Amino acid sequence: MSVWKPLANLLSATIIAGVAGALALAPVAGISGVGIARTNETMQSNLSDLTYGDTPGVTTVTDATGQPMAWLYDQRRYEVGGEQISQHVKDAIVAIEDHRFYEHDGVDMQGTARAMLTNLLAGGVEQGASTLNQQYIKNYLLHIEAKTEEEQAAAVEQSIPRKLREMRLAADLDRDLSKDEILTGYLNLVPFGNRSYGIEAAARTYFGISAAELSVPQSALLAGMVQSSEGLNPYSNPEGATIRRDSVLRAMATHGYLTAEEADAYIAQPLGVLESPATLPNGCIAAGDRGFLCDYALTYLDSKGLSREQLHEGGYTITTTLDPQTQDAARAAVARNVDPMAAGVAEVMNVVEPGSDSRDILAMASSRNYGLNLENGETILPQPSSLVGNGAGSVFKIFTAAAAIDQGMGLETELAVPARYEARGLGTGGAENCPPNTYCVENAGAYQPRMTLREALAYSPNTTFIQLIEQVGVPAVVDMSVKLGLRSYEEAGTHDGERSIAEYMKAANLGSYTLGPTPVNPLELSNVGATIASGGRWCEPNPIAKVTDRAGQEVFLERPDCEDVIDQGVANALAVGMSDDLTIGTGSRAANVNGWSGQAAAKTGTTESNQSSAFLGFNSGFAAAPYIYNDGTTTSPLCTSPVRQCAGGDLFGGREPAESWFQTANLVPAALNGTLPSLDERYELGTTHAVLAEVVGLTEADARRTLEGAGYRVNVRSTEGTQPRGRVERAVPEGMLRPGGTVTLEISTGPPARPAPTAPTPTERGTRPTPTLPSLTQDDINDVADQIRDALGI
Repeated sequence: MSVWKPLANLLSATIIAGVAGALALAPVAGISGVGIARTNETMQSNLSDLTYGDTPGVTTVTDATGQPMAWLYDQRRYEVGGEQISQHVKDAIVAIEDHRFYEHDGVDMQGTARAMLTNLLAGGVEQGASTLNQQYIKNYLLHIEAKTEEEQAAAVEQSIPRKLREMRLAADLDRDLSKDEILTGYLNLVPFGNRSYGIEAAARTYFGISAAELSVPQSALLAGMVQSSEGLNPYSNPEGATIRRDSVLRAMATHGYLTAEEADAYIAQPLGVLESPATLPNGCIAAGDRGFLCDYALTYLDSKGLSREQLHEGGYTITTTLDPQTQDAARAAVARNVDPMAAGVAEVMNVVEPGSDSRDILAMASSRNYGLNLENGETILPQPSSLVGNGAGSVFKIFTAAAAIDQGMGLETELAVPARYEARGLGTGGAENCPPNTYCVENAGAYQPRMTLREALAYSPNTTFIQLIEQVGVPAVVDMSVKLGLRSYEEAGTHDGERSIAEYMKAANLGSYTLGPTPVNPLELSNVGATIASGGRWCEPNPIAKVTDRAGQEVFLERPDCEDVIDQGVANALAVGMSDDLTIGTGSRAANVNGWSGQAAAKTGTTESNQSSAFLGFNSGFAAAPYIYNDGTTTSPLCTSPVRQCAGGDLFGGREPAESWFQTANLVPAALNGTLPSLDERYELGTTHAVLAEVVGLTEADARRTLEGAGYRVNVRSTEGTQPRGRVERAVPEGMLRPGGTVTLEISTGPPARPAPTAPTPTERGTRPTPTLPSLTQDDINDVADQIRDALGI
């Protein structure tokens, strides 16, 4: 009897047992009908994924012009079609891995039987018999399906059940796909070392060319590496890689793909790889100063349902809104005004494009370099797009002004400017010597005792705006700031981990809110400017122009609708009111120094003790809010020239923050050509104050009827004036003029009586002698009267 007969019987029994195990897969399933059904379902699912599924690829992040700035991947792979792969690679891989590939049906039964008998005799694994189909299956399960270490171990387990399952899938695969499709899929899938997966990535990594350009010896090297991509790395093991390449070349000659002479000629050539592998950076860390927007874009997409895991596998193209010219200008400006290596202080700046349908982020910059080297002043923290610093200071006065205009006040409304103001019910503390339960504020400089709202926006007296927030109400001001763009102020926990900033400020009724003492999101602050510039229309700040999948199809992103948050007339009035800041106000010095000749509205801001400062500026084409703050572990006053932490602060929003704005805007055509809206004349005196002008000159009854018809209560008092007696000289509101408020009519008593003429004094007459006049009798008078009658004929 042949020695192989008992072995054949043993092999048959082993295969039967293996089939049962392979079908069951898991001990708990056994070989029951349910277990077999589940196994069949799993295998069919694996086959479907193999046949129609996508393999992980590289996602590319670009700027608005399409220039790549970052790549995201778990496996660096570029899927290509069969026609984009050199035939030399196909020939080499078949020759060395499965020379019967075009003959078998997915499983080489002859080779499998030979290998199993040899392994049984040896008592271990001495020979393999995996076809390319089977290797395709194993690599797919290992590199694509397996997500845990246990699943990875199971994918390569040396067991007959796993092998039989692999064989079953390999045979099914051969029925579903053509040989070229299987070969193309295999070459797109397998690892080639140095973080490259698939033949296209391998060609780029080792030779700097595409897979279609690979020569015979290059193809032989890569085909040989499939056996052990790390062990046969031509950089770490050039001798081993050369021996393996030469083996492939000889196999190609053996199986008719080359002549022996051609193989020998190629064997004589060096490996010819690049001096070092052409690897691809992974993640936003490689994006340089674009890294801040890159990371924000990924966070934004995650919020829209496109997770980072999907992006690292999906092979997407993410086109951001970053404009390279604007980004370069912004980055240069903030790095010029605040040293990237400055201890504990940074400047950030976002540029947002106003618009009625979108709000694209054109730039997102920090004076800090984007990176992981903290000792070199680098950071990957989202500084430009998160709540940071001690606040934007007086920039917040625009929210109080907006609320006042919204309630009817005009830009020409006169406001009191006391040197000190003490308010009850608006919090406590503030200026020195403040009484209990009182909030006290003083102005930093000397001002005229009264000024218009427009002038107040330019000169920024603190006492005026504390009085104003007292009149319009803290809740109205806080709500206005949220509507215009500070949306994170409504997020729970932003104040103390539980309450939002908006909730706390309104509940405590803190008048200091108008002085901007709370951390601010610089991106949101820039968008406030864009909202005002867009006629009071808010849109979500947007870093994404579009996302396309590997097939070139655009991916839908759910975005919130834009909102008209305030009346366009109110927004336009606020913009016009803020424009004087650059001509007579706190931003005028920086505007002049930088030669600004365009139109813009602006507001400077600095917090108490100069711990942070900001400059918000905008027009129809450009909105930005440079912001300097303490970004280290300690908070300190900040000084200027150079910006630094110091004992006594002298940094103001009209200094480096404003400098950064103008230095950027001067290089951006949209900013230079931007315009401001015209002012609706109703907002000069105010939409409700106009009624006060209407009643001047009316009778008391007519004026009362007009005001009461408009919803106001009326008081009356008398005054001397230029109007005729009984007519309205002026109408004076008590506080803010709101419907239901009180207006006092001052009724004119007529002009003051003229004083009786007095005889001139000797001093007034001078020293000239008074002439002596003849005496006049009654007869003289009668004679003259008769002459007049005769002359007139009466």
